[in-house]
This record gives sequence, structure tokens and C-alpha cells, in this order.
Amino acid sequence: MSAPTSSLEPATAQISELRQLFQPIFDKVSEGNLEREKGRVFAFEQVRWLADAKFGTLRVPERLGGFGASLTQTFQLLRDLGAADPNVAHVWRNHLAFVEDRLNAPPSESTDTWIARFLAGEIVGGGWTEANNGTYANIKTRIERDGEHWVLTGAKYYATGSLFADWLDVIGLGPDDTLVTALVRADQPGVELVDDWKGFGQKTTSSGSATYTRARVEPEDLFPATERFSYQGLFYQAALLAVLAGITRATLRDGVTSLRNRKRTYRHAVTQTVAEDPQLLEVVGRVSASSFAADAALDAATASLDDIADAHRRGDEEAGQLRLVDGHIAVARAQLVIVDAALTATTIVFDALGASGVSEDLLLDRHWRNARTLASHNPRVYKERVIGDWHVNAADPVEVFENKGGGQGE
Repeated sequence: MSAPTSSLEPATAQISELRQLFQPIFDKVSEGNLEREKGRVFAFEQVRWLADAKFGTLRVPERLGGFGASLTQTFQLLRDLGAADPNVAHVWRNHLAFVEDRLNAPPSESTDTWIARFLAGEIVGGGWTEANNGTYANIKTRIERDGEHWVLTGAKYYATGSLFADWLDVIGLGPDDTLVTALVRADQPGVELVDDWKGFGQKTTSSGSATYTRARVEPEDLFPATERFSYQGLFYQAALLAVLAGITRATLRDGVTSLRNRKRTYRHAVTQTVAEDPQLLEVVGRVSASSFAADAALDAATASLDDIADAHRRGDEEAGQLRLVDGHIAVARAQLVIVDAALTATTIVFDALGASGVSEDLLLDRHWRNARTLASHNPRVYKERVIGDWHVNAADPVEVFENKGGGQGE
């Protein structure tokens, strides 16, 4: 029998059992969502609840101490968490992606060390986007050798989840200008994290600035960027889509509750009983359909990622490349469906609620603000063109999207 080439294993988890474990925690997270939104309060305690429950080890095989979840199941749970609090859900995006990377990596002492860190509840945050309008084409962040270790110097923005994290996943240029990623301890000298995110949505994800001044990096925590897992960009995008699908669910939930609580209507309404007004019920029906479309698109897209991971697990790289094309198209299609569903639902829900629906006590506008902010990652207009080009001209979407150092979609 040949030696394993990764730590990936077939999924063994049942989604019903995972939900039985995590939904009570999601419900607790949801309880303070409104007050955190109103006061821009960071959910340190809530993130720790999830870490202590080993939410970050969903994809780690049971044999290694994790839950053995599939990618589809992982993103379903992230969607459920997104319905409870999309800010908390977004915090886990970088962590779950790095877990996936380590599971795809060849077995090694370094991989074992990282799996142990995941099981201990340590969280990975970070951000790859260069500060000061830098791009992947002109990265200024440098990683240099300093004796027996390395040091990292540079500045990043969109450092999502950094204030909650034990480790920060950072990309930079190493020797000979090769792209490398470094895992940096967040609490060490030379690391400065600033909450200067100015977006009108996703306000408590700690997506601000990170500055590194000769921050220490151990050799075993340095990885060539070209060796990151092949569906990395798709994973990052699917995480955003899961949170958007969660927001769409939350919009339906809060819309139904608000309509039930609405007492007054208009003289020219079809009925004087709000909950029986067919026009208002129609609005709720459309919001429900949007949520259904978002859920279906997410499940279909993430199933394609499971197919890619399975091919890699089996060492069938030819099948993996073919499935990677399918995955790019599936995730791009899902992005178009889910973004449209989320923005539609978060807008039209107000048509069923009247003036009372805009009360700051309800803060229903947070759903649109959060959805609009997430939808602004990786603009969908480009995905429409890429899908059309694939249909008409058989253009390879992998060549369009592949970026050896990129993929976080910030």
C-alpha cells in the first residue's frame, strides 16, 4: 500500500449530529447579535465558545481528533452560523481555509503540529491584501532569513479575524522574490493590529490593518505559496457565499417575526389584518424563495469542492484538474445566484413591513449592509463574463482565476 499523500479522508460526519452539537452555540451567539451590531462590540467570548467546541476542526478527520465533516457540511454549518451572526461566521473564513491547506499537505511533523494546534482551539486569522493599494503584482511584504529563523516585514489590510486569532496567515516575497506564506504568532513583538475597518457592514470582523516589523517566523511555519491547495480561491469564495446565504436566512426569519408583530396597515390594503394580507404574504414568499435559491446554490457549489478534494485524496491529479474547472464554474454560478438572492431579500423584505420596519430597534438594515459588503468581494460582473466565455469559447476558468499568491478575494 502506498504512503498517504495528504491527511484528507472520506467524510464520516452526519450533518444532523453536527447541528445537534453546534446549533445551541449558534443560538447563544445570536442572542447578542443586535447589541453587538449597535455598539460595534467584538464577539471575543462568542468566538471562544466556538473554538472551545472545536468548530475549527470540522474538516479534521475523526481518526486525528476532529469531526470528519465534508466540505458541504462545513459550509452548511458556516451558513447556519452566518444566520446567527455574519460577523462571527466571517471570522472563521481564514482559519477554515488554512485547516484545509494543512489537510491537503503531505504528512509531516509540521502538519502534525498544526493539527494539534487546531485541536487545542488555536485560531488562524490574517489577510493577504497589501496595504496602501498594493496588489499581488507589487507585493512589498518581505520574508527574510535571520539566523535560524525568519522575519517578516510589511503591511496588510482586510486582516479578517486578526484580533481574535492566535496566528496570522501572511503572504510575502521570500528569497529570489518567490511567493511564500508565513504563519506568525499574533501576540509577539513586531505585530501591530488596528481596528480601522471603515466599511458600513461586517463591522466586527476585525478586518482592519496589520503591520509587521521583523516579526519572527519559525522555519516550520513557512510555506511556498505555490504549494497551497488547488481549490483555495474557491474555498475562500464559498465561505463568503455561506455567510451570504446565512444572512438571507436571517432576513426571512426576522421578516416573518416583524410582519407577525405588525399591528397597523393602510386603508387601501387588501385586508385590515396584516398577517392575512396576500400582498404582504407574497413578499415573504419571495424572500423565502431567495433563501431557498441561496441554500441550493451553496450546496451544489460546495459539493463540487468535495469532488476536487476527493480526487486529490486519491492521488488522481488528472481528475482533480477536470473537477477544478467544474468547481470554478459552479462557485461562480453560485456567487451570481447567492448575491442576487441576498441583495433581493434584504431589500424587498421592507415592502412587507411599512415604516416601522426601519426602526433602529430592529436594525433590519444590518442585513442589507452586511450582504452588500460581502457581495463587494470579487465583483460578480467579472464572474458573469468568465462563465459566458466558458460556455461560448470553452475558455478555461482556472487560467483566468488562478493566482499563485492570491485567492482570498479581498
